[in-house]
Amino acid sequence: MTQTPQSTPPKRNLGWLIAAFVGGALIMAAVGALLINIQNRKAEAAVNPQIIPIADDELDPTVWAQNFPRQYDTFMKTQDDTISTPFGGSVKYSKLERVPAMVRIWAGYAFAIDHNEERGHYYMQIDQQNTQRVVVKEQPGACINCHSANAPGLIEEMGWEEFNHTPYNDLVDQAQMGTSCADCHDPQTMDLRITRPAFINAMNARGIDVTQATRQEMRTYVCAQCHVEYYFEGDNKVLTFPWEKGLNIDEIDAYYTEEGFTDWTHKETNAPMIKIQHPEFEMWSSGLHAQSGVACADCHMPYVRDGAVKVSDHWLRSPLVNVNNACQTCHKQDEQQLVERINTIQERTASLLRLNEEALLDAIDAIVAAQNAGATDDELANARELHRRASLRWDFVSSENSTGFHSPQEAARVLANGIDLARQAQLEAQRITAEHGGEVATKSN
Repeated sequence: MTQTPQSTPPKRNLGWLIAAFVGGALIMAAVGALLINIQNRKAEAAVNPQIIPIADDELDPTVWAQNFPRQYDTFMKTQDDTISTPFGGSVKYSKLERVPAMVRIWAGYAFAIDHNEERGHYYMQIDQQNTQRVVVKEQPGACINCHSANAPGLIEEMGWEEFNHTPYNDLVDQAQMGTSCADCHDPQTMDLRITRPAFINAMNARGIDVTQATRQEMRTYVCAQCHVEYYFEGDNKVLTFPWEKGLNIDEIDAYYTEEGFTDWTHKETNAPMIKIQHPEFEMWSSGLHAQSGVACADCHMPYVRDGAVKVSDHWLRSPLVNVNNACQTCHKQDEQQLVERINTIQERTASLLRLNEEALLDAIDAIVAAQNAGATDDELANARELHRRASLRWDFVSSENSTGFHSPQEAARVLANGIDLARQAQLEAQRITAEHGGEVATKSN
């Protein structure tokens, strides 16, 4: 009996048909995504038409706003000084009142008189002009470098060294403009740019040409122009970043030691001291986000959608108050989990800071007791050096504005080292006091 041929194709033919169908679908999806992306990019490109030309020396943000209203509107929100986070925010308060140990740790220096929580970028020149630190001690004009958009123009007019060593109060009337779009953007191309010479000089010293930086690198570099540790070098008080040996505190300490640089002499211990400023870039550089290619702007100025348009949010603020855009773009945990993680890191860092402060106060008391017992400068040289190094490490974390979040492991390492050095200073001073028959100080006051 003759069999009827099978009407269905062989299995291998069916497999090919399925594969072709799936492949075709994937190609169509890819083409569709490409077309959508092209349209989005066209929309983004068209969102900021050049309504008016912007002059190369234009600093007024309201002029830039005519071409970039979305960015300007978010930037103006930096006037909000009501936002508070557990260890920061934009509310102005006295850090000296919140952490009284700072008064003795910085005894003899202007920061022991006035040190407040920073408000938003809108206030960066306003708050600097109003701090008591520029009243009680004459400051160099270099302080204006990061607090006024007028700085690049003044530098071009006066020259780099002349600008730096001119007294602050002689320049401040010419530096009435706070932060501006021009600080970070080329007015003709809107490309990110570096406008502060100190950063360029420091990067060159490290063998890095910032003109070759990628756009993603520039999204950090424009912040690193100012959010760094620095000092005033030489008689001309030239603004300098101490990075030739590296960015961590041990390398910075080695640099300062080699240069023989000190900021002041401690009022109680007579130790030669250094005041660390705000080393956000240095601390971030040792952290996981930096190693993963995450820029400052990714977290502090995340992209937001305005209809079909993607723009960078110029309301620079803590990611804690903007978790959805700042964190959840990459991290898929829910908001509560992410906030709890941040809080845990900062609480642990704050706890180590308090232990470091207690150790520093004990070291100060011990050195003072040794001095009162008749110890000589030669005898106390090592204890004072240990005091300097301990204070330097505490300050590196204390003055860095993330309370450890930018690099939790590095912050913990630095503070542990600081506690150890402070206790070594205390023990050394106690030994000397005992040798002189004096009363040994054992507990901080």
